[in-house]
Amino acid sequence: MAAAVRRKLTPLLAAAPHLLARRRHWIRSHCTSHLGFLSRSPEVDANASPVPGVKVLESFSEEFEIGSRIITIETGKIARFANGAVVIGMGDTKVLATVASSKGDGVRDFLPLTVDYQEKQYAQGVIPTTYMRREGAPKERELLCGRIIDRPIRPLFPAGFYHEVQVMASVLSSDGNQDPDVMAANATSAALMLSDIPWNGPIGVIRVGRIDGQFVFNPSMDELSSSDLNLVYACTQDKTLMIDVQAREISERDLEAGLKLAHPEAVKYIEPQIRLAEKAGKRKKEYKLSMITERTIEKIKSLAEGPIEAVFTDSSYGKFERGEALDKITQDVKAKLEEENDEESLKVLPKTVDMVRKKVVRRRIIEKGLRVDGRRLDEVRPLFCEAGTYPILHGSSLFSRGDTQVLCTVTLGAPGDAQRLDSIVGPPTKRFMLHYSFPPFSINEVGKRTSLNRREVGHGTLAEKALLAVLPPEDELPYTVRVNSEVMASDGSTSMATVCGGSMALMDAGIPLREQVAGVSVGLVSDVDPSTGEINDYRILTDILGLEDHLGDMDFKVAGTRKGITAIQLDIKPAGIPLDIICECLEPARKGRTHILNRMEQEIDSARTTHHGNPPPVSLRYSNDSLRRLLGPLGSHRKRIEQETGARIAVSDGTVTIVAKNQMIMEKAREKLDFLVGREIEVGRIYKGVVTSVKEYGAFVEFNGGQQGLLHISELSHEQVPKVSDAVSVGQELSLMCIGQDVRGNIKLSLKATLPQRGSKTKDAEETHDPFAPTKQMNVWASVENVSVCEENDEASNSNDSEGDETHIATHSTPSIVIRSASECDAQDISATQHIKKKTKTRQTTKSTPRPYDRSSNDKSGRRSAVSSTRVTVKKENDSFQTILHSFVNDDANNEKKPISSGLSKVDASSLRLGDTVTAKVCQIRSHGLVLELGGGIRGMYKFEANGRRDFEVGNELHVRCSAFSSRGIPVFSLLRGD
Repeated sequence: MAAAVRRKLTPLLAAAPHLLARRRHWIRSHCTSHLGFLSRSPEVDANASPVPGVKVLESFSEEFEIGSRIITIETGKIARFANGAVVIGMGDTKVLATVASSKGDGVRDFLPLTVDYQEKQYAQGVIPTTYMRREGAPKERELLCGRIIDRPIRPLFPAGFYHEVQVMASVLSSDGNQDPDVMAANATSAALMLSDIPWNGPIGVIRVGRIDGQFVFNPSMDELSSSDLNLVYACTQDKTLMIDVQAREISERDLEAGLKLAHPEAVKYIEPQIRLAEKAGKRKKEYKLSMITERTIEKIKSLAEGPIEAVFTDSSYGKFERGEALDKITQDVKAKLEEENDEESLKVLPKTVDMVRKKVVRRRIIEKGLRVDGRRLDEVRPLFCEAGTYPILHGSSLFSRGDTQVLCTVTLGAPGDAQRLDSIVGPPTKRFMLHYSFPPFSINEVGKRTSLNRREVGHGTLAEKALLAVLPPEDELPYTVRVNSEVMASDGSTSMATVCGGSMALMDAGIPLREQVAGVSVGLVSDVDPSTGEINDYRILTDILGLEDHLGDMDFKVAGTRKGITAIQLDIKPAGIPLDIICECLEPARKGRTHILNRMEQEIDSARTTHHGNPPPVSLRYSNDSLRRLLGPLGSHRKRIEQETGARIAVSDGTVTIVAKNQMIMEKAREKLDFLVGREIEVGRIYKGVVTSVKEYGAFVEFNGGQQGLLHISELSHEQVPKVSDAVSVGQELSLMCIGQDVRGNIKLSLKATLPQRGSKTKDAEETHDPFAPTKQMNVWASVENVSVCEENDEASNSNDSEGDETHIATHSTPSIVIRSASECDAQDISATQHIKKKTKTRQTTKSTPRPYDRSSNDKSGRRSAVSSTRVTVKKENDSFQTILHSFVNDDANNEKKPISSGLSKVDASSLRLGDTVTAKVCQIRSHGLVLELGGGIRGMYKFEANGRRDFEVGNELHVRCSAFSSRGIPVFSLLRGD
């Protein structure tokens, strides 16, 4: 009968070989006896005999709701061997927390508590990308989450309990909606309650956000991204244990309101833990507590209290002088105890002397309001600030407060230098990093440098949160920014000194912070009733020393701007502090922060606009075709530029970022990049190009990523050049200035514009004057297919517009095709010669008037002939188009252009040509130029030149030259020399 039931329930087992069945049966029996699994199937009646092979795990759970989130805590199903194990769930995110304690005697003078938090990639269904495809050393986020768990639970272990305790929290599954860190802290509290480890819990931990002025409890990751507050709050039933804040300049009043709302919500976690412990918890064991007898305390106190008080009374002692004096007192007491052979007292001597020091310092502060260094309770130590300490760096600063000194440096990199974050929640990369380093020499000790240190990671992250709130948005800051903080000397609150130094270093690097950020640490010394644990009296200390941090009750670090708080970290030593006292500390912190900001702004109050050291990265945007030319096959072109120059080139989302160690490398890399890819063409900019062909009238030069320009013979030198081949040759590399665009669409280049002038400067400037001469405002060029001489802004170019309209300089887009080649120009020159002869004969008999363009005068390609003429397209209000042909012919017999007579009434629109000089009258004066009256109802424009004349009056007559036509056919004039 039993065999039949077994075959029915487990047919696969019945079909397996007999040896395998026997082996499985042995494993089942072993697990049943040791794990305590029930041998009773829920489908089988309780009175029936147990069915082998069926195991039931007895588990207990509690379910409750906080902030519209359903939370469950469960025990008994997983990790049954652990001293305490709890799985907490919120949605599809599940976190396991386990605790265990050593079985030793615990003879030591400290609590060896270890908290390990781990996020394995299987929790989000991902295989690690490491070489071994395994998780390696703890990441920064895992260390920070471990600190979130450690800080609130540590103060609740009983005094004298020094047995080793290990907490391990791991994420079992994650839906990406909830941050598991707060869940792990609550699960750890429940696991400690279930264990037999003595602990004065439970605690409640909650996260609070604020969206559009409304506080949100347990916000999701999406809600947190739009929140201006990220508050993690931990407490017992009536006291605060930990506060961790990242905010965007929240006011002290709003933060206090958030804290008071967070406390009752966090308390809701406590009652379910108590109920679960009542159902499944273990009885607390009697551990041996390492307590010091009253006789030993009194004996050592009588020997050391007087000398210790004398040291603390003398404010002239520095940190190390005071430490040496206290060590000498300890050695004197040790010598006396050795004479008396008091072995019991010698074992606890260091800890007992520390207790005596603590009582002396606290009594002096509470009863007399006297601090160790003689300061007032709300006084900040002397400050020293220096920005630009090392000019060769992108940014640097040195900040000192008392004996605490921190050197901060800023390094700017490309967006591709961002840190990769292999986290199961949050963004995948981080472009702003702050790394904090605490070397042993900063406290005059010998130590070994290790990899990631929990304290260094925690302090660096706190300063990073404080500065992150004032950085410009990522789309306005095309850099990856790394701030490095090196602690040079430590005597309290180096993390807040890092905030101050980092803020100044960022401004020294030219990063436009919205506000300066400073930080200060506030301490607390209290007098507690030993019978009730209630605080009878207390004192708040601003800018605490390292000794006051060690002997006090609280280290309350507050960082922010004048407008509000950006980051907070609260660590305490007693088993909780009332929230009212913590809120009272916000005002002294604000006053101390304002005092430090005043001193920092005396040194640097805005971002530097000039870079005195290494150049910052340069970001350039290119089209997809240009990027393909840059990268080349398998990125060969980019790699070659990097090898030849030493710069680093990063490509991301159409943006090319160049990072170089110095300005010379940067310029060299930009030259090679411009030659390979090109950039937006600007009048007045100097480009490097290679001569591709030489003609009688000039040379064609390839530059700016494959584009071609014409170097006319007249632009080779300030002196007359008989032959082009005498000055340049094919393959020669030249530095040329872009001076404009001719009437055929060719880009005009000039060699003489880059050479020093000879002779009369006024005469040379007048002869080489060009309507497209470089101005303070940037110009770029239109496509070759756009035959307009100058594309003017429609609103500015219409002289009939309202008075509020202004004239702007012509701007054009980057050429979409390569300009005409030399061979095309040769073909055009042949047809142009014939066309000029015909036109010359016609001009001798009658003067031509504007007429439609004749396609027969073009070459086969349909392009305009080489004759120096252009068609200006005029757009009228009814959207009809009219073409006006302006002659611009170089007569071999007479190179001088015949000016129109200067009388205003004699100007004819049909005869006005480029280069004609006329006399015009000022009709209107606008902010960027003049509206000129030419006579006969014709008006033109004149744009003010950079550093040029502006003292015009309506009615003034000016001698001007026609230099261009707008898209509406309106003439644009330049002022002749002498006017």
